[in-house]
Amino acid sequence: MTARERVAQLIRVWPKVYPNAHTELNFKTPLELLIATILSAQCTDKRVNMVTPALFKKYRSAKDYANAPQAELENAIKSTGFFRSKTKSIKGATSTIVTKFGEKVPDSMEGLRELPGVGRKTANVVLGNAFGKNEGIVVDTHVIRLSQRLGLTKHKDPEKIEQDLMKLVPKEHWTDWSHWLIWHGRRRCYARKPDCANCEVFKLCPSGKVFLRTGVAQKSV
Repeated sequence: MTARERVAQLIRVWPKVYPNAHTELNFKTPLELLIATILSAQCTDKRVNMVTPALFKKYRSAKDYANAPQAELENAIKSTGFFRSKTKSIKGATSTIVTKFGEKVPDSMEGLRELPGVGRKTANVVLGNAFGKNEGIVVDTHVIRLSQRLGLTKHKDPEKIEQDLMKLVPKEHWTDWSHWLIWHGRRRCYARKPDCANCEVFKLCPSGKVFLRTGVAQKSV
Protein backbone atom coordinates (compact mmCIF):
# COMPACT_ATOMS: atom_id res chain seq x y z
CA MET A 1 0.00 0.00 0.00
CA THR A 2 1.37 3.41 -0.95
CA ALA A 3 1.32 6.37 1.42
CA ARG A 4 -1.32 8.04 -0.76
CA GLU A 5 -3.53 4.94 -0.64
CA ARG A 6 -3.08 4.75 3.14
CA VAL A 7 -4.12 8.39 3.53
CA ALA A 8 -7.21 7.81 1.35
CA GLN A 9 -8.31 4.92 3.58
CA LEU A 10 -7.57 6.86 6.76
CA ILE A 11 -9.73 9.73 5.55
CA ARG A 12 -12.63 7.29 5.33
CA VAL A 13 -11.96 5.88 8.80
CA TRP A 14 -11.05 8.94 10.89
CA PRO A 15 -14.48 10.63 10.74
CA LYS A 16 -16.06 7.45 12.12
CA VAL A 17 -13.52 7.17 14.93
CA TYR A 18 -13.44 10.88 15.83
CA PRO A 19 -16.61 12.47 14.40
CA ASN A 20 -16.31 15.49 16.70
CA ALA A 21 -12.56 16.10 16.43
CA HIS A 22 -11.73 19.77 16.89
CA THR A 23 -9.14 21.99 18.50
CA GLU A 24 -9.28 21.48 22.25
CA LEU A 25 -8.30 25.07 22.95
CA ASN A 26 -11.34 27.03 24.12
CA PHE A 27 -12.04 30.25 22.21
CA LYS A 28 -14.83 32.41 20.83
CA THR A 29 -12.98 34.85 18.58
CA PRO A 30 -9.90 34.77 16.30
CA LEU A 31 -8.03 36.92 18.83
CA GLU A 32 -8.79 34.50 21.65
CA LEU A 33 -7.58 31.57 19.56
CA LEU A 34 -4.41 33.43 18.61
CA ILE A 35 -3.63 34.14 22.27
CA ALA A 36 -4.48 30.58 23.35
CA THR A 37 -2.30 29.11 20.61
CA ILE A 38 0.67 31.25 21.63
CA LEU A 39 0.17 30.09 25.22
CA SER A 40 -0.03 26.42 24.16
CA ALA A 41 3.63 26.28 23.13
CA GLN A 42 5.25 23.61 25.33
CA CYS A 43 2.10 23.58 27.46
CA THR A 44 -0.97 21.37 27.54
CA ASP A 45 -4.29 22.57 26.17
CA LYS A 46 -5.81 21.67 29.53
CA ARG A 47 -3.53 24.10 31.35
CA VAL A 48 -4.12 26.83 28.76
CA ASN A 49 -7.88 26.39 29.15
CA MET A 50 -7.49 26.91 32.89
CA VAL A 51 -5.72 30.23 32.34
CA THR A 52 -7.69 31.77 29.47
CA PRO A 53 -11.15 32.33 31.04
CA ALA A 54 -9.82 35.02 33.40
CA LEU A 55 -7.42 36.30 30.74
CA PHE A 56 -10.13 36.70 28.10
CA LYS A 57 -12.41 38.39 30.59
CA LYS A 58 -9.77 40.96 31.50
CA TYR A 59 -8.30 41.59 28.05
CA ARG A 60 -11.01 41.83 25.38
CA SER A 61 -9.22 43.50 22.47
CA ALA A 62 -5.84 43.53 20.79
CA LYS A 63 -5.33 47.01 22.23
CA ASP A 64 -5.94 45.69 25.75
CA TYR A 65 -3.09 43.18 25.38
CA ALA A 66 -0.81 45.66 23.63
CA ASN A 67 -1.28 48.22 26.42
CA ALA A 68 -1.12 45.76 29.32
CA PRO A 69 1.82 46.23 31.70
CA GLN A 70 4.49 43.61 31.04
CA ALA A 71 4.58 42.33 34.62
CA GLU A 72 0.80 42.15 34.85
CA LEU A 73 0.47 40.02 31.72
CA GLU A 74 3.40 37.83 32.73
CA ASN A 75 1.74 37.10 36.05
CA ALA A 76 -1.57 36.27 34.36
CA ILE A 77 -0.02 33.60 32.11
CA LYS A 78 2.80 32.43 34.36
CA SER A 79 1.48 28.91 34.90
CA THR A 80 1.69 28.13 31.16
CA GLY A 81 5.49 28.28 31.30
CA PHE A 82 7.97 30.40 29.32
CA PHE A 83 5.78 33.32 30.35
CA ARG A 84 8.31 36.03 29.54
CA SER A 85 8.78 34.99 25.92
CA LYS A 86 5.04 34.35 25.55
CA THR A 87 4.26 37.79 26.93
CA LYS A 88 6.71 39.29 24.44
CA SER A 89 5.00 37.41 21.59
CA ILE A 90 1.50 38.38 22.72
CA LYS A 91 2.35 42.06 23.11
CA GLY A 92 4.30 42.13 19.85
CA ALA A 93 1.54 40.39 17.89
CA THR A 94 -1.28 42.47 19.31
CA SER A 95 0.65 45.71 18.85
CA THR A 96 1.06 44.88 15.17
CA ILE A 97 -2.62 43.96 14.91
CA VAL A 98 -3.47 47.39 16.31
CA THR A 99 -1.06 49.43 14.19
CA LYS A 100 -1.18 47.53 10.91
CA PHE A 101 -4.41 45.54 10.73
CA GLY A 102 -7.04 47.85 12.16
CA GLU A 103 -7.26 45.88 15.43
CA LYS A 104 -8.46 42.76 13.60
CA VAL A 105 -6.56 39.48 13.47
CA PRO A 106 -5.45 39.02 9.84
CA ASP A 107 -7.09 36.13 8.00
CA SER A 108 -4.24 35.23 5.67
CA MET A 109 -1.01 33.30 6.09
CA GLU A 110 0.97 36.32 4.94
CA GLY A 111 -0.74 38.64 7.40
CA LEU A 112 -0.44 36.30 10.36
CA ARG A 113 3.24 35.64 9.67
CA GLU A 114 3.85 39.38 9.95
CA LEU A 115 2.89 39.20 13.63
CA PRO A 116 5.90 38.86 15.96
CA GLY A 117 6.02 35.44 17.59
CA VAL A 118 3.61 33.85 15.12
CA GLY A 119 5.06 30.99 13.09
CA ARG A 120 3.47 28.80 10.47
CA LYS A 121 2.03 26.35 12.99
CA THR A 122 0.20 29.08 14.94
CA ALA A 123 -0.99 30.66 11.70
CA ASN A 124 -2.38 27.31 10.52
CA VAL A 125 -4.26 26.86 13.81
CA VAL A 126 -5.87 30.29 13.54
CA LEU A 127 -6.68 30.06 9.84
CA GLY A 128 -8.17 26.58 10.02
CA ASN A 129 -10.14 26.93 13.23
CA ALA A 130 -11.09 30.62 13.45
CA PHE A 131 -11.51 31.38 9.75
CA GLY A 132 -12.22 27.96 8.22
CA LYS A 133 -9.34 28.29 5.77
CA ASN A 134 -7.17 25.32 4.77
CA GLU A 135 -3.85 27.00 4.08
CA GLY A 136 -1.69 24.30 5.64
CA ILE A 137 -1.55 21.45 8.14
CA VAL A 138 -0.81 21.99 11.82
CA VAL A 139 2.22 19.89 12.76
CA ASP A 140 2.68 19.41 16.49
CA THR A 141 4.41 16.60 18.39
CA HIS A 142 1.43 14.25 17.90
CA VAL A 143 1.27 14.90 14.17
CA ILE A 144 5.03 14.38 13.89
CA ARG A 145 4.86 11.08 15.78
CA LEU A 146 1.86 9.67 13.96
CA SER A 147 3.01 10.81 10.52
CA GLN A 148 6.23 8.90 11.05
CA ARG A 149 4.53 5.81 12.45
CA LEU A 150 2.00 5.75 9.64
CA GLY A 151 4.82 5.87 7.10
CA LEU A 152 3.82 9.24 5.66
CA THR A 153 7.14 10.99 6.15
CA LYS A 154 10.74 10.28 7.07
CA HIS A 155 11.45 13.85 8.10
CA LYS A 156 11.70 15.24 11.63
CA ASP A 157 11.47 18.93 10.73
CA PRO A 158 7.86 20.15 11.13
CA GLU A 159 7.81 22.25 7.95
CA LYS A 160 9.20 19.37 5.86
CA ILE A 161 6.62 17.04 7.40
CA GLU A 162 3.89 19.54 6.57
CA GLN A 163 5.04 19.64 2.95
CA ASP A 164 4.96 15.83 2.77
CA LEU A 165 1.45 15.74 4.23
CA MET A 166 0.15 18.50 1.96
CA LYS A 167 1.16 16.37 -1.04
CA LEU A 168 -0.75 13.36 0.30
CA VAL A 169 -3.84 14.82 2.00
CA PRO A 170 -6.52 16.56 -0.12
CA LYS A 171 -6.65 20.27 0.73
CA GLU A 172 -10.25 20.16 1.99
CA HIS A 173 -9.10 17.82 4.79
CA TRP A 174 -5.99 19.71 5.94
CA THR A 175 -7.50 21.18 9.11
CA ASP A 176 -9.38 18.00 10.00
CA TRP A 177 -6.30 15.89 9.35
CA SER A 178 -4.35 17.54 12.15
CA HIS A 179 -7.33 17.21 14.49
CA TRP A 180 -7.65 13.50 13.73
CA LEU A 181 -3.96 12.79 14.34
CA ILE A 182 -3.82 14.92 17.49
CA TRP A 183 -6.90 13.24 18.94
CA HIS A 184 -5.54 9.79 18.10
CA GLY A 185 -2.16 10.69 19.55
CA ARG A 186 -3.75 11.79 22.82
CA ARG A 187 -6.18 8.90 23.10
CA ARG A 188 -4.49 5.88 21.55
CA CYS A 189 -1.10 6.32 19.84
CA TYR A 190 0.90 7.42 22.87
CA ALA A 191 4.59 8.26 22.53
CA ARG A 192 5.98 5.53 24.79
CA LYS A 193 3.30 2.86 24.95
CA PRO A 194 0.92 3.11 21.99
CA ASP A 195 -2.29 1.14 22.50
CA CYS A 196 -1.88 -0.87 19.32
CA ALA A 197 -4.04 -3.72 20.58
CA ASN A 198 -7.10 -1.47 20.58
CA CYS A 199 -6.11 0.85 17.73
CA GLU A 200 -8.93 1.60 15.30
CA VAL A 201 -6.50 2.04 12.39
CA PHE A 202 -4.10 -0.76 13.27
CA LYS A 203 -4.52 -2.46 9.89
CA LEU A 204 -3.36 0.72 8.18
CA CYS A 205 -0.32 1.29 10.39
CA PRO A 206 3.00 -0.32 9.41
CA SER A 207 4.55 0.56 12.78
CA GLY A 208 1.78 -1.07 14.79
CA LYS A 209 2.65 -4.50 13.51
CA VAL A 210 6.30 -3.93 14.43
CA PHE A 211 5.36 -2.78 17.93
CA LEU A 212 3.17 -5.79 18.67
CA ARG A 213 5.88 -8.13 17.42
CA THR A 214 8.80 -6.54 19.25
CA GLY A 215 7.15 -4.63 22.10
CA VAL A 216 9.16 -1.57 21.15
CA ALA A 217 7.49 1.59 19.85
CA GLN A 218 8.99 3.14 16.76
CA LYS A 219 11.38 5.90 17.82
CA SER A 220 9.81 9.27 17.17
CA VAL A 221 10.10 12.92 18.19
